[in-house]
Amino acid sequence: MMALLKAWIAELGGLAILSGQTIRQGWRRPFEGSLWLEQIEKLGVHSLTIANVTLLFTGMVLAVQTAYALASYGGQSFMGNLLGLSIVRELGPVLTALMVAGRVGAGITAEIGSMTVTEQVDALRVLAASPVKKLVVPRVGALIVALPLLTVLADVVGLFGGMTMAVSEAGQSRAYFINHVLLALTMQDVMSGVCKTFFFAFFIGIIACHNGLNATGGADGVGKATTNTVVSASISIIVSDFFLTKIFLAV
Repeated sequence: MMALLKAWIAELGGLAILSGQTIRQGWRRPFEGSLWLEQIEKLGVHSLTIANVTLLFTGMVLAVQTAYALASYGGQSFMGNLLGLSIVRELGPVLTALMVAGRVGAGITAEIGSMTVTEQVDALRVLAASPVKKLVVPRVGALIVALPLLTVLADVVGLFGGMTMAVSEAGQSRAYFINHVLLALTMQDVMSGVCKTFFFAFFIGIIACHNGLNATGGADGVGKATTNTVVSASISIIVSDFFLTKIFLAV
């Protein structure tokens, strides 16, 4: 038990140190713009399909379930209100972050972990180059830029999926559904969902890079580090979502 607690504290300490180094190196010149653009395309653009498909079908399922549940109370007219708030405030940011953590987080850990166990990261240090500056900053920065944009697009796709079910299952018109979504949402709702994604992106990037830089034991060690990244990043997203929701509701 004590050994597990010490390992957990050491892990948190390592994440905190890497976070500080990343923020410090992120403000130092040169800014490596080409590396950032490369990572934005690799981590963000290539995640469009998985994020949009996830929210499309989530919106459709939510609409069907909502129509079924509200029919008993004669409240089907509120489908747009419920879907708008659910997707924009919670489901869009959280599901998009979880999909990105599974796809991108695992990929970052596997890539950096492979470089670590083959001593390419040590070679960077020998050349007086900072692995944090070259490997961590572009990936974390690209995630912070890409994840909010992915989330906004996924929100729209999720609402589109909900609208198609509202039209086909509940007999609502598209204009009626859209009007109820717009009436339910405020700018605070939109900003609350989007602002969460900056924190989710930072957690995913730091956890993935930390596990990659500390991978040991060859291919087996990289595999374990990749699994740890998916689990840790997913838990951090769900736990932090609770606290961020409390904070944004209080603002």
